[in-house]
Amino acid sequence: MRRKIAKPDGELAIQAYLEGSVSDERLATAVRFLLEELGSNHPGNAVEVRVPPLGAVQCVEGPSHKRGTPANVVEMDPESFVELALGRITFEELTSKAKLSASGNRSDLAGLFPIFKP
Repeated sequence: MRRKIAKPDGELAIQAYLEGSVSDERLATAVRFLLEELGSNHPGNAVEVRVPPLGAVQCVEGPSHKRGTPANVVEMDPESFVELALGRITFEELTSKAKLSASGNRSDLAGLFPIFKP
């Protein structure tokens, strides 16, 4: 996966988030950096992880889709994704709080998180 967010920029955005002083631009950088980490750590096209309106990534090996809505989709808001990616909340907790939607037989990504330790 070709990276668009440099590691120092991503880490700076994550640090700002952890300090509670994150701007909308830094939150977007943190989300996109973490999506890139997810795609790099778990390459494939079987599951699409969406964090609207900031980004999406396809990950996990298995059957891929080429057009239209993928069979396996995980979607959540930006703050929930950052919290999950950093290990501050679990996949199951987000699901039980209706902060994460997952559809498809490959959409349980609980074992892939956390993806980044600051």
